[in-house]
Amino acid sequence: MHNSLRKWWLILVLIGLSGCATYKPMPITSEAVDAGLRPPDLNEVRLEASKFSHPLLKPVLFDDRDGISPDEAAILAVIANPGLRAARDRRGIAKAQLLQAGILPNPQLSFDMGIPVGGDTQGCVNSFGLGLGWNITSLITRGACLDAAKAQVAAVDLDIAWREWQVAEAARLHAYHLAIARKRLMAAKRTVTFFKRLRKDVQRGVTLGVKTRLDLMTAATGLQKANSRLIVAQATMEQERLAFNRVLGLPALKVVPLTKDITWQMEQCPPAKTLFATAENKRLDLLALKHGYESQEARVRMAVLAQFPRITLGPTGGKDTDKLKTAGGEISIELPFFDRNQGHIAVERATRRQLLDEYTARLFETRADIERLIAAISATRRQLTTIKKSLLMEKVLADNLDRAADAGQIDIFSFYEAMETFYDRQTQEIDLEQKMIDLGIALEIASGRYGFVDNPAPVSQTLRRTTTMGRPK
Repeated sequence: MHNSLRKWWLILVLIGLSGCATYKPMPITSEAVDAGLRPPDLNEVRLEASKFSHPLLKPVLFDDRDGISPDEAAILAVIANPGLRAARDRRGIAKAQLLQAGILPNPQLSFDMGIPVGGDTQGCVNSFGLGLGWNITSLITRGACLDAAKAQVAAVDLDIAWREWQVAEAARLHAYHLAIARKRLMAAKRTVTFFKRLRKDVQRGVTLGVKTRLDLMTAATGLQKANSRLIVAQATMEQERLAFNRVLGLPALKVVPLTKDITWQMEQCPPAKTLFATAENKRLDLLALKHGYESQEARVRMAVLAQFPRITLGPTGGKDTDKLKTAGGEISIELPFFDRNQGHIAVERATRRQLLDEYTARLFETRADIERLIAAISATRRQLTTIKKSLLMEKVLADNLDRAADAGQIDIFSFYEAMETFYDRQTQEIDLEQKMIDLGIALEIASGRYGFVDNPAPVSQTLRRTTTMGRPK
């Protein structure tokens, strides 16, 4: 008998272990870290970009061989940014939780044995009992548990897509910032070139006796200010390049060339009410909050259903010391005198209320942000229009003053003041362009609508065979 019992226990243990997972260590090694920090292979990026799909981002043909456009930068950032890899790991966790939610509890096997040790043991044998039970109340909450897990998976997917959307928009923003910085640097170089020529002309005039030392000091002051602008522009260019590399997930020493002649245009904004309705239905974080609320609603239902007393059913059998064999069944019911799951229910209901209030607060912030951004865009657009008109007139004035200065018809100080005003106005125009781009991208994020800021410049058809990324010279 004992040999038979050992055989059955061995069979049961082997069955139980056959489906178990095994432990595999995954230490943090320098090789694993280096692999995570390694910049992406651009051939792989092109392949992934061809299969890229996102609910908000529009597909583009990724090819860095003619430089990176703002839209291509967005796709590259979503594929290569290291922070998004950690965010996507949450999808695996959510799916594992869904798998766990669908697994039913194991049955419970019980065994007891009694050995006669005193009294009249003549003719007595060892007794034993077997029982097999299973908690049937798990079926009551299983549906709600699965609904909660499925809604959570959907919420995590949308939250990841929202993170990808923000990273993509940040990449577009930094691409435009880099293009604006390049434009500001070119303007600063033109200013330095002009004041170098002016100082040289004045120096020649001083030598000839037709200009004074005061005129030379004025020209030198203009050149000094122009050089200061150039230094600031160069520093800004480098800062923007580093920020661009960071959001793309590339090392600082990588040089990512932009496409030539990046321009931008700003679409006319629809009414705030229209954009708010779009955001409520399309903004991914709001949709994620909705699914999170649905998941919590299912958890509340699951907590209420868990009030049902735990019931365990199963067959029993055994043999007593008089060799009398028995067979029957067992039922055990938990008596809910004290714990009726009221604490768990209260926590889940409070969490549900919190999620509803968070969703409402997010909607309020979204509406306020959209209204604020539309007002700021309208004001900035008027400022930019005024600056552009003013620059057209000041450009004509600057050309006339340049000719008058060459002819000796205007003093150097007045000419310097006029040209300083002209170059300051150019800088104001560039700053307003960057502000308009910033506001446009912010409105895209707030409304969940892509394309308020667009790059209408045609893509160059001249492609080089190898990538132009490399170390800065």
